[in-house]
This record gives sequence, C-alpha cells and structure tokens, in this order.
Amino acid sequence: MASASSDSRIATVSSLDELDAFSDIIDVRSESEFAEDHMPGAINCPVLNDQERIEVGTLYKQVSPFDAKKLGASLVATNAARHLRERFIKHQRDWRPLVYCWRGGERSNALAHILSRVGWRTSRFEGGYKAYRHAVIEELKILPARFDWRVVCGMTGTGKSQLLRALKEQGAQVLDLEKLAAHRGSVLGNLPDAPQPAQKMFESRIWHALKNLSPDRPVYVESESRKIGKLRVPPELIDAMWQSACVVIEAPIPVRVALLMDEYRHFLTDTALLNGQLDCLRALHGGEVINLWQNMARDSRWPELTEELLVKHYDPAYTRAIVDHYPRLPQAKRFKLKTYSGDAIDRLAAEMLLQAAGDVQTAA
Repeated sequence: MASASSDSRIATVSSLDELDAFSDIIDVRSESEFAEDHMPGAINCPVLNDQERIEVGTLYKQVSPFDAKKLGASLVATNAARHLRERFIKHQRDWRPLVYCWRGGERSNALAHILSRVGWRTSRFEGGYKAYRHAVIEELKILPARFDWRVVCGMTGTGKSQLLRALKEQGAQVLDLEKLAAHRGSVLGNLPDAPQPAQKMFESRIWHALKNLSPDRPVYVESESRKIGKLRVPPELIDAMWQSACVVIEAPIPVRVALLMDEYRHFLTDTALLNGQLDCLRALHGGEVINLWQNMARDSRWPELTEELLVKHYDPAYTRAIVDHYPRLPQAKRFKLKTYSGDAIDRLAAEMLLQAAGDVQTAA
C-alpha cells in the first residue's frame, strides 16, 4: 500500500509487489553500494558518490556535524541538478519514479522532493534498501516450496546448461542458477568476461526470477551443490531442489568432450589461465597428475586432456555429490544426447517436454 510521506506530494511504498508499477526505480546510493546489490531494474543516480561520502563523513567526525551537513547539502543539490538535466529532463508528465537510498532517509528524500516539485508522481520506498533486503531474505525462505521442481541431472559435459536454454525457448519455465551466478559450477567454471556478482546480488537475482515464475507449471533447474563458484545457493532453495523429481541426461564420452571443448574454448587460447586453475586440484590429485595435465595443455592435446579431466576428476566428484544430494535420482527418467549440436539439444528438449505432457495426461 502507498501512504503519504511528510511531503504530501510524495507517496511511500512498502511492498515489493508494487515495484513493477513504476516507470523507473532510482537508487540514489553511491556506486559501490549499488554494485553490491540493488533492486531489480534500478538505475544508479548517486546524490553522493563514494568519494563525496568519505569527505562528508570525515568532516562530520573531525570538524562538526553542522559543517558536514552544509557540504553534504551542496553536493546533493549539485548531483540532483545534474541527474535532472542529464537523465530525467526528457521524461513526460506521466513518468512515475520510485526513489530509494539505504534506509529511506535524507538521500532519497532530497531527490524525491525535487522530482515531485517538477510535477512527476514520485514515490519513495519505505525503509530503503535495508527494508528491501530484509523482504528478499524473508521471501527466499518461502518461495522455493511453492514450485514443482524438475532437476536436470547428468555428468559434466552432457549439455545441461544448453538444455535449460532450449527448454526455455520452447516455453518451459526455467531457473538458470549458473547464469544468475555467472559461473559454470566447477573449478574451471569462471566466465572469462563476467565476474561473479556479490552474494546479495545473487540472492536478488534469484528472488526476482522466482517472482516471475508460476507455481502452476513445473520449473526446470540444473542439479547443483550448495555453492556455485564462491556463491551460496539459498538454503531453502537447495533443500527444495534436493527433494525434487529428477531427469537425467546421458551422453557418450566423445560427445561430452566435443561439448566441453566448445563451451570452454577460452582456455584453448589461454593455456596459462587453464594451468593456473588446474593448480587448484594439486591437493586432490597430486603433483604428478597435475603436471601431466598441464603438459597436455601446453602441447594442445585438448581432446585427450578433456577426457582425462572427465574420467578422473569430474565424473567421480559428480557421482559422489549427486548420490548424496538427490534421493529421488533412482526414479528419474533418462534421456540421451547422441550427438553434439544445437539441433540435437533442441530435439532433446522437445522430447523431454513431450514426455512430461504425456505423463500429465496419464495422471489426469
């Protein structure tokens, strides 16, 4: 519900369900605060940037609160004027902005006041980012249990991530956790052009994805452990996944090798990067094995190295984890990827959805 703030022209919003009603969501916190996490779709218009916050805070502690407030007010006024001139001036009268800061205090109030005085229907999020973050944490505790999960399992290189994309393109509901985490979920899983988000941002992305799913249809998700790279999957979500029905993708070794060489092709041109990652496995496999694998990389023996990694590292690790975490795996339906191509994965997705639809009709 929206309620009046101290300025009668500015409404106050307190529910996450109302976020979609606004033309823009404006985060007035500093750039580092915004980078750590923000409301989905928000734009960053700091009224005090990182350096300015330090300057004001230092003046507050070392000189006086009054001097700090004078400096802060002048900086906020300057920045708000710049945002109005550079980012908002072209908006028409029907533009509806929602403004928030850390706790819904002076920073958001300052910009919201100016925007409302122009004549735009301006709102502030009550409690600011802190209230938003609390609400996300609470909703992540209850949302996962609402969905009928279908966990896509399979050894590394069987095309699980590509299958999720194909399922989504064919109309299925999908939660792609590795995409949200910017990581492929293994020791070699860092994406070359996309660092992982902060933990808070990862959770915001998951919350936003879950809010856009319907509990009336199954949701496909890739089998995961508790962590994807450096990020932790929310416990209520991973617990729901571990107790859910599974489907298993199988593929022969040559297909898996071809798929992985394509998916991890950035390593083919950066041997040093690959060998640095392989060093992380020394404690597990010993120096002799890692040295052998690193020499294979230097000699560009890619198919041989890929098969070695599959058979000696990934398959044993995946088998242990999947058996421990997914008790409904023995009842899973199994599908085979016989060749590696986009068409083959599309056909596999279609087969899976057709069989799922048949199961629904049989049950009815």
